Amino acid sequence: MDLVTTSAAVERRKLCDLFEELGPDAPTLCEGWQTVDLAAHLVVRERRPDAAPGVLLKPLAAYTEKVQDRIAEWPWPQLVDRIRAGPPRLSPTRIESVDRAVNTVEYFVHHEDVRRAQPEWSARELDAELIDDLYTSLKRGARLLTRRAPAGIVLEPTDGHPAVVANRGSPSVTARGPVGELTLFVNGRQAHALVELDGPNDAVASLRTASFGL
Repeated sequence: MDLVTTSAAVERRKLCDLFEELGPDAPTLCEGWQTVDLAAHLVVRERRPDAAPGVLLKPLAAYTEKVQDRIAEWPWPQLVDRIRAGPPRLSPTRIESVDRAVNTVEYFVHHEDVRRAQPEWSARELDAELIDDLYTSLKRGARLLTRRAPAGIVLEPTDGHPAVVANRGSPSVTARGPVGELTLFVNGRQAHALVELDGPNDAVASLRTASFGL
């Protein structure tokens, strides 16, 4: 697989470019993490199968954190280069379809985690391929990501894609915005996602601070 052919690979490259521009100590939207911590997380996720499960499984989180802290001590250029190099040679994510499914949202969201933590950020205009890949992931994953939502959620893209019912709870709130912004919204970045929420006031307020994501 040519690593520059997928949206995930393009987001990976752009994130690495931004890492190099900002350095290891820049803020991110990930609570308690600077850019060095986020970069170390990406290396653990992709290259340390012994530690990666702890990203999602709390009983294993202490070991994951220990490994991540050690990786964060690498020289910054080495850390960024390791991410830029792409998946390991035998990784399934070197297959284009797997890369799209597994890495598009990961690298898009973390790219925005860095961008939107900087002063005077503005929303990007996303290319059609990235929008389509994000929408595919939104259809597949929105219900899981919003499973703890205190209200129903309908995601209504404003860039030409059909609505997605993320949660069938009641009362229901409609979230409107571009696919990229809706992706950030359901991945727990509500405070920085440019979406319009339409529904009962109490339900809208509860969704702004709800626990979304894996």
